[in-house]
Amino acid sequence: MESHRAHRRPARPSRRRPLVYSALASAVIVGATAAGTAYVKAQAHTGSGAVSSAASATAPSASATVNEEASVEPVVETSVDRAALLAKAMKSVTVEAGAEVSVAVLDVDSGESASYGDGTFDTASIVKVDILAALLLQAQDAGRHLTAQEKAYATAMIENSDNTSASALWKSIGQADGLGTANKRFGLTATEGGTGMLWGLTQTDAADQLALLQQVFGDDSELSETSRAYLQGLMGRIEADQHWGVSAAADGSAWALKNGWLARSTTGLWDINSIGRVTADGHDYLVATLSNGNSTQAKGISLVEAAAKAAVSAFSDSADSAESTD
Repeated sequence: MESHRAHRRPARPSRRRPLVYSALASAVIVGATAAGTAYVKAQAHTGSGAVSSAASATAPSASATVNEEASVEPVVETSVDRAALLAKAMKSVTVEAGAEVSVAVLDVDSGESASYGDGTFDTASIVKVDILAALLLQAQDAGRHLTAQEKAYATAMIENSDNTSASALWKSIGQADGLGTANKRFGLTATEGGTGMLWGLTQTDAADQLALLQQVFGDDSELSETSRAYLQGLMGRIEADQHWGVSAAADGSAWALKNGWLARSTTGLWDINSIGRVTADGHDYLVATLSNGNSTQAKGISLVEAAAKAAVSAFSDSADSAESTD
C-alpha cells in the first residue's frame, strides 16, 4: 500500500492545453456531360488517398466542361464532437459526494482526443512512469545504458510499484528539478514534482498524463525507440493484484498500464489513478484517468474503471451513430 504523510499544498490554477481534434475531410465532384457522367471522390487522410472513377469514352464538349466546373461544390464532413460524447458517457458514471474525477483519451489511429473534468490531482504512483521516462532521457543524453542496479529499481518500481525503488530513482534523476527538466521536453506543462522526497504528491492533470503516454507509446517522442520499448514492456507486466484501472476498457489482456493509489493522512480519503494504453474493438487508445476524494480504495478503483470505459466508448461506432441522430 502506498502512503505519504504530508499536507496537500494549495492547488495551482489549471494550465490546460486545448486538445487537438483531427477528422477526415472529403470532397465530392460530380459533373454531367452530353455523352455520359464522370464521378471522382477523394479522401484526405493519413496514407494514400482513395480515388475511384467511371467515365464515358466520349470527350465532353466545351460547354459541358463549363457546366461541369460550375457544378463543383466541395462537401466537408462534420467532425464528430468526441468531447460531447465523452461528457454524455460520463453522466452514467457514479461519482460519490466529495470525490472528483478527470479523464483524457486519445484514439491512436485517428489522432482524435477528448477530455472530461479539470484541475490538478496528486499523482500517487503513476508518477513512477514519469520518473523512469526522465531517467531514460537522461541516460540517452549521456550516451549510456541503464546500469544493472537502475534496471532492477525500474522493474520493481513499475511492475511491483515498489516505493523504495521509486525513491532511489527519484534521487537519481534530481528529484522535482530533474523531473521538471525532462517534462519540459516531454511537453508537460501542468505537472509539478513533489517537495523533497514526496514524489507521490507530484501534481498533474489528465492532459499532461495523456502527453506523457504519447511520449511512451508514440513515435514522435523525445525517448528513443529502445527506451520506449523498455518502458512499454514493464507496463505490460504489472503484478497480478494491480490488474485494474484503464485495463477495464480493454479487450482481454490487450493493455499496458500503471496505477496509483494513496490514502491521504489528513483526510483518510483516497487518490486513485490509472494511465496506460488499451486495445478495444481493434483500436488502440491512450487513456489517463485521475480521481481524489474517494471514501475507499475499492470505490476509487470502480470510478477510474468506469471513467476509462466511458472514454473509450466515446470513440465507438455506436457513439458515432448516436451523435449523428441526436
